[in-house]
Amino acid sequence: MTALPPAGATETIELDLLLEAIHRAYHYDFRSYSRASVRRRAELLRQRLGCPTLSQVQSRLLHEPELLPVMIDCMTVQVSEMFRDPAYFRTLREKVVPHLRTFPSLKVWVAGCSAGEELYSLAILFREEGLEQRTMFYATEINPAALAKAQAGIYDLDRIPLFTANHRNSGGHSSLSDYYTAAYGAAVFDKTLRARTVFAEHSLASDEVFSEMHLISCRNVLIYFDQALQDRAFALFRDSLARGGFLGLGMNESLRFSSHHAAFASFAREERIYRRTATAISREADHVVA
Repeated sequence: MTALPPAGATETIELDLLLEAIHRAYHYDFRSYSRASVRRRAELLRQRLGCPTLSQVQSRLLHEPELLPVMIDCMTVQVSEMFRDPAYFRTLREKVVPHLRTFPSLKVWVAGCSAGEELYSLAILFREEGLEQRTMFYATEINPAALAKAQAGIYDLDRIPLFTANHRNSGGHSSLSDYYTAAYGAAVFDKTLRARTVFAEHSLASDEVFSEMHLISCRNVLIYFDQALQDRAFALFRDSLARGGFLGLGMNESLRFSSHHAAFASFAREERIYRRTATAISREADHVVA
């Protein structure tokens, strides 16, 4: 008599096979995402499709390619706000911008841009600091639907009071209302804010470096990755940043345990802002990577 798999083993096998099928069929790689996070996202997908098991989810995805947008929407996390963690943007404004001013031209990469809140925050900050016209922004995202929202720059009006408070607390030099038009329950942000932005699909799990950057802001993305995938992302950032370029992470993210930590020095520890250095001179930094 064949023994049944241990409790929970079947679900683990189903999840492994689902992630492998998604990767092989559609080239979206969620295999190295945090296990707890990807399990929750897969369960959401199962419920959305009305399937009793993940095996049936796998079958439907393989035989119904029109479900791809539903899968991407469920398997990726799209939660952000403008000027989220205002102290981060205040530190960019007061401590990072003076260094960026020394470059004749700038490239800024918003990795995992979600629906664009971080992009517009940086575009507004760079406009207020007089750097917009010498800066190219690159907004990348694995989710095409989220990327389309970022390109549109339209947000529910009931989110604007929080965005406004964040902007003010970040040291904004103007009123946030200067940058959008309110109509029909939505705030439409000035299209000139994205005039110098390239929007593109890009996966930190599988894609490569595409340009040399002076600032990379990748916040609240890496918390959904396992250690190996975090290391891959940090290697991309290391190879993308110009010498002396800056990397901004989320408040709950850190380079401390990365195998690439020697390539960075902590620039503003509390705000999780790092600076690219050569490995040989990183020890000269006064700050300890944390």
